[in-house]
Amino acid sequence: MPGPIGWAAIAAVVTLALLLTYAVRGRSATLLASSIWKGPRDRAVVALTFDDGPSESTPLLLEILARFGVRATFFVNGANVSRLPEIARQIQRAGHEIGNHGQSHPYYYFRSAAFIRDDLSAAQRTIAEVTGVEPRFFRAPYGVRWFGLGAAQASLGLMGVMWTIIGQDWKRPAGAVVERVMKNIRNGAIICLHDGRTTTANPDIRATLDAVSSLVPQLQSRGYNFVTVSELTR
Repeated sequence: MPGPIGWAAIAAVVTLALLLTYAVRGRSATLLASSIWKGPRDRAVVALTFDDGPSESTPLLLEILARFGVRATFFVNGANVSRLPEIARQIQRAGHEIGNHGQSHPYYYFRSAAFIRDDLSAAQRTIAEVTGVEPRFFRAPYGVRWFGLGAAQASLGLMGVMWTIIGQDWKRPAGAVVERVMKNIRNGAIICLHDGRTTTANPDIRATLDAVSSLVPQLQSRGYNFVTVSELTR
């Protein structure tokens, strides 16, 4: 059995491990980089956000959003923007906000500060060159923050954005996605869905499309208005 000093050392290691886990993955964590995960609770507004695009099916999503008069925030991958530049420009022309989701969608943990800085910078540069927009917001791939990310964000003028609700639309059917969002919705929520699947070409996002088609009118019927992340944080 460990003695008092041994138990204290074990407790310290466990505490540090829990703190690091929270700093890396906690949606409300700001220890490694500036970040928001929700907006004010005093207005019946929500921000619909999409990660991992653009994809070949993003135009179908844009049609759905246009049908309901909804503007969203798209956190795009630089690699996908390079592969599908016209669709990236279509997002911008439709009046949606564009955010940075990294260049190649890697996990950032155990990566060097230089790697993280280069990945963010490459995405920022690609997005600006293709769409003419320099993003103000960044969502870390897989929601993973790491040492060096804070400095990289600051150097590019980026605020991190996590989420209030994540629909898990990459692995759940549409009905389960809708149920998950509706169960947890509240004023100021940031909803995270996906119009791509990392940097995969021509991904199957039917669950996302079906979920959005059902989710948006349900939320509108409850009195929620949809805003971009910029509008949510004003």
